[in-house]
Amino acid sequence: MTKTAAVASGGASRRSSVLPMCIIGILFFIFGFVTWLNGSLIPFLQIICELNEFQALFVTFAFYIAYTVMALPMSFILKRTGYKNGMALGLALMVVGALLFIVAAQSAAYPLFLTALFVLGTGLTILQTASNPYVVLIGPKESAAMRISIMGLINKAAGVLVPILFTAMVLSGFEGFSAEQLAALPEVERQAQISELSSRLVAPYLYMAGALVFLIGLVKFSSLPELEFEQSDAHQEKGSITQFPQVVLGAVALFAYVGIEVIAGDTIGLYGAGLGVQNFASLTSYTMVCMVIGYLIGVTCIPRYLSQETALLGSAIAGILCVLGVVFSSSDSTAMADLLWGWSGIPVIPNTVTFVALMGLAHALVWPSIWPLALEGLGKYTAQGSALLIMGISGGAILPLVFGKVAHFSGDTQLAYWVGLPCYLFILFYAVKGHKLRNWGR
Repeated sequence: MTKTAAVASGGASRRSSVLPMCIIGILFFIFGFVTWLNGSLIPFLQIICELNEFQALFVTFAFYIAYTVMALPMSFILKRTGYKNGMALGLALMVVGALLFIVAAQSAAYPLFLTALFVLGTGLTILQTASNPYVVLIGPKESAAMRISIMGLINKAAGVLVPILFTAMVLSGFEGFSAEQLAALPEVERQAQISELSSRLVAPYLYMAGALVFLIGLVKFSSLPELEFEQSDAHQEKGSITQFPQVVLGAVALFAYVGIEVIAGDTIGLYGAGLGVQNFASLTSYTMVCMVIGYLIGVTCIPRYLSQETALLGSAIAGILCVLGVVFSSSDSTAMADLLWGWSGIPVIPNTVTFVALMGLAHALVWPSIWPLALEGLGKYTAQGSALLIMGISGGAILPLVFGKVAHFSGDTQLAYWVGLPCYLFILFYAVKGHKLRNWGR
């Protein structure tokens, strides 16, 4: 690697990267578990707290806005604590968030739910700020997207499992779940059903808190190497991270990507429920399976058959085609799903919902491709660059709300998926030109 590359203290960069990759892989599983729990949680909170579609999507806002508010403060904490201790601190914050969620479930207080989600998001912020540079810099830069794809596989495997496990834990033996069925019940019985459903949200977060405590010990007492950064003379003229166009534009591209990723993962259940899909609570798993397939493509094809730039370009084009498919395809026909997996026995879904799930495949390689392209050559600015990229995750807070607002006022959720088009168009710009810029105006 170049003079600006990361080196682990004590010569750790020359040692095997297997152990660090295993530890970071466990953390990425936790990222996926906590993040994609939201998609399954939204329909439950919509009923428990009696929310409309726009209000329900404040779940994603409270969670993802933490990345915007806390990313830079977390980067300063990392400079003081080091990456390893910072990861342990992030896990501890997530324990607090999980415990707050238990209190919120017992009281069925929506503001407390949102507070707990913000604390969880804050903990994930410091974990993401620390772990992504590890994956990028622990090996050759040409294969960084492949390593991030491996982490993505682990992350999205959690995303596939979470909706299934969460639904099984919460709805097992529970009847009368839908809002329509609950509304038809007498008031006393309806409140009893809602109270029962609220209490069932406690167990998943209690288990999560226990697992996070275990991980704090694993990270704290592991041999995970610390990262240090050498200064490059070529960057003496740069006074701040904002003078690196490739990372600033990369943060905007990640804003667009995470926004549409969350829309595809967290709204598919609401969309399917509105179309009368029976298995709507597990629809997030469809999107996650598609993302896992996309990451498998990244692991096997980058850099041997695909460059990181080509993978990003292909993702942007495929995403544009999926948006058009969602908006213009049928909400009655299931021909697409029959063709893709009808033979497997997996429940099929309408064509338009299938295209929402296929967005997961389309944009799976955006995150792995942008990180190495944006961090290339940052040297001592890598921590700040990572924090700036992490702030792009706030797209998951803002764009789903835009989606919800469009869906609410238009009365047509299908049309709201137009929100994804400008997202993929900006990713296309970054793939073609944005990542090559090293100075503004050139």
